[in-house]
Amino acid sequence: MDRADYVIGASDVVRVTVWKNPDLSIDVPVRPDGKISVPLANDVQAAGLTATELKDVLTKALADFIAAPDVTVIVREINSKRVHVVGEVGRATAVPLVFDMRVLEAIAIAGGFSPYADESDVRILRPNPDGSVVEYRFNYNSFLRGKHPESNLLLQPGDTIVVPD
Repeated sequence: MDRADYVIGASDVVRVTVWKNPDLSIDVPVRPDGKISVPLANDVQAAGLTATELKDVLTKALADFIAAPDVTVIVREINSKRVHVVGEVGRATAVPLVFDMRVLEAIAIAGGFSPYADESDVRILRPNPDGSVVEYRFNYNSFLRGKHPESNLLLQPGDTIVVPD
């Protein structure tokens, strides 16, 4: 993921800073409807925008109240782009996709395989926009032997990795 082009999503937390206006500077979560509440600007659509695009929207909204507002937007927490790792791992968890990540990396972040894990039958469930789910397989032991390197998929937001016993 190119961080410069990161698109804000619901549940992310953004910091809005308005130079020389500390009362307008806040850390605010993006609501499920994709909006944030900012003093003077009220509810502003944030989801679907980059930080630069949100900065421009807020600058225009605040210009009615402040002469030449200098706004900065920083994404403080990435909560909208996650994959879930469940089953026989150290700890089931949601892993934020803050960089390009593959199946094996997500399993490692979840504490690795438990002693009871079936490492040869890991499944990656990927939801489609139409509600259907595509299933991929990852065989850790085969991967270690150099077979099927493509099975260590690049993960996408919403993927669920299931490690059976």
